[in-house]
Amino acid sequence: MNQPTQIPPRRDTLFLTIIGVLSVAVPVLVALLLFVPQTGKLGDLDVSFLPHLNAVLNTATSVALVVGWLFIRNRSLPYEKRTRYHRTAMMTAFVLSIGFLLAYVTYHFQAPPTRFGDVDHSGVVTEAEKLAVGGLRYLYLFLLLTHIVLAAVVVPLVLLAIYFAFTGQNVRHTRTTRYTFPIWLYVSVTGVIVYLMISPYYA
Repeated sequence: MNQPTQIPPRRDTLFLTIIGVLSVAVPVLVALLLFVPQTGKLGDLDVSFLPHLNAVLNTATSVALVVGWLFIRNRSLPYEKRTRYHRTAMMTAFVLSIGFLLAYVTYHFQAPPTRFGDVDHSGVVTEAEKLAVGGLRYLYLFLLLTHIVLAAVVVPLVLLAIYFAFTGQNVRHTRTTRYTFPIWLYVSVTGVIVYLMISPYYA
């Protein structure tokens, strides 16, 4: 999105290393929160509003991504203007995603896990409850699993796309975003769908 510039090899290696470390650290942190619940570590802090906030953040991220994609493909605008609008929209999506991650981590650090179909909020989905929700449970689990896996995959892609954009490595940026955009959009949209499906079971 900028004019191509020469990036010193050491600087390039440094930033790519940082991106690699973050790409591992973020999914590991989320996995620990999912599989080793830290319920109540923040005292009496009420985090019950955070899933609803996260749905809003995911929705806004989806909108920002689509708007950014439309801007960069709008040939009726001058190149500099559409790239500037595109960058603004994509950085907005990035900031919203960071906000989502912080809220997500805080919620799972503090709140007990919510299970799809757990009508009585016992923490266990009984056979009767599974029968009550039927095939929707499998759809939910599929969306949740793909959402989680692709959320981990998209972290390095997003960081690389931003790095390549701000260092003027346009060819590498374009190649990266061919995969980044659809995965990032899928993650943000399925985040909203997963929320809508699980929201009736929040305590």
